[in-house]
Amino acid sequence: MTENTQQSERDVRIQKIQKMKELWVKPYAQHFAKKDLIQDIIKQYWDKEFRDINDIIPNPEKQVVTAGRLILYRSFGKLSFWTIIDSTEKIQVMFHRDNCKMDISTSANEPKLVDNLAPLTKGGRGDLIPEEWISAYKFMEKMVDVWDFIWVTWEVFKTHKWELTIFVSEFKFLSKAIRPLPEKFHGLTDQEELYRKRYLDMTMNPESYKRFLFKSKFYHVLREFYHKEWFTEIQTSILGNAASWAAAKPFITHHNDFDTEFYLRIAFETALKKATVWRFEKVFEIGQDFRNEWSDPSHLQEFTQVEHYAVYRNYEDNMRFTEKMMDYIFDNMWIDRKLNVKDKDWVVKQVDFTTPWPRIDYVQWVNEASGLDITKYTENDADQLRADIRAKWIEFDWMDDMWTTTLIDYLYKKVLRPKIVWPAFIYNYPVIMQPLARVSDEDAGIVEQFQLLVNGREICKAYSELVDPIFQQSNFDKQAEAAARWDEEATAWDKDFVTAMEYGMPPQSWFGMWIERILAILTEQDNLRDVVMFPIMKPEDENN
Repeated sequence: MTENTQQSERDVRIQKIQKMKELWVKPYAQHFAKKDLIQDIIKQYWDKEFRDINDIIPNPEKQVVTAGRLILYRSFGKLSFWTIIDSTEKIQVMFHRDNCKMDISTSANEPKLVDNLAPLTKGGRGDLIPEEWISAYKFMEKMVDVWDFIWVTWEVFKTHKWELTIFVSEFKFLSKAIRPLPEKFHGLTDQEELYRKRYLDMTMNPESYKRFLFKSKFYHVLREFYHKEWFTEIQTSILGNAASWAAAKPFITHHNDFDTEFYLRIAFETALKKATVWRFEKVFEIGQDFRNEWSDPSHLQEFTQVEHYAVYRNYEDNMRFTEKMMDYIFDNMWIDRKLNVKDKDWVVKQVDFTTPWPRIDYVQWVNEASGLDITKYTENDADQLRADIRAKWIEFDWMDDMWTTTLIDYLYKKVLRPKIVWPAFIYNYPVIMQPLARVSDEDAGIVEQFQLLVNGREICKAYSELVDPIFQQSNFDKQAEAAARWDEEATAWDKDFVTAMEYGMPPQSWFGMWIERILAILTEQDNLRDVVMFPIMKPEDENN
């Protein structure tokens, strides 16, 4: 359907709204008490015995009352068939000219059924000549369009083709759509248009709608698991005075009342961790984080995480906890353990999520893959590390603006991460890589941290927590030095966080999981935007 044709159709529908008002019909109803979901109607009546339709038409039995959007229309003179869809399913409905009434009441509790409608005149609805009247059946044929919302009621039967159908003796108009459906019923094909108009995508593409139902259930099951494990869900602020935690560039905004700069959080963990000073022992949060980075199929600037803290646990406890969580999700959502996942070259590979998962030493594997020894570089060795990386013919974007920690992180992402397809825990990180993690008792150059990787994607991260405020302050000082040397992703100093630590924090372990990444894998999607209902998009060019 061309743009001009759509505009013409829109104009016609707007004219119908005016005609409805002249017929005393509200084009946008206030309320309707829907009683039956279409899914429940199908389940209840699928195996029932039905009366003959010729017996139903003159004397129907009121069995169901439902409502939804009209998506398909066929007319056969005195018979017409629509397909109506709601949040659960779709079903065929049938109207007959000889028994069709319309409810024009303004209250669901006081129905006002009419067989015919007449236009509004100066003298009200009296003294009208017969030609001015329009039957309820004709109203449904001429004034109702595909995409509109109505409610229908009366008896269920099966057609001669064995299609479950509702015979509609009464209906009420609920809401008028003034824009026609795009591209008939073949679904949207333009990817950018699909993201911008997800409401159409979910209506016209059943798989897209089911994907977001799956996402909703995922959140339910995830919370259920945490509650079973005796975690308390809390909420922390999105705005903060410092962009502490991750190696990431923050979004900055101005607080007018305080007349100071604030940061959109890049993680919740410092705020969550402060809750463990006293008295929370197990806390978690599900919410949005923001990182002012690049866009690609595996990165979003606004994304969802679940993070938790559990006192008296270390990162190895969190490995076992992660496997237990995933087993619970797979079992309670009835997901096959073997999923097809595309690698970085878009080759489909089957990944088996059966636990337990292998453990891979970060330092050992990065050294072997790069031919370098990343443990020998300190915070002040960025120039040497950069030169050594290039000497191995390894190059990645923005190298000249990175300090030592970010260089090591991107080196890992270049030489090791793309090679790992199966679920695996990557552990044993250099101490300079994570300023919030606890240093290993066995090796002072290593922190107790892991990441879970699937097909080169980082799904979650966890580590034993650093709870020594003196050591924490020292790490923040080193990161501040890196930031001063133009490393935009260096972790910022957080004075309030260090102060909280000085009041005493128990031994504990942190965990964070990227929700969109695990959902993309579980639903076998290539792009994270496919699991975000309304992803951030560039503004449309109004001149086009």
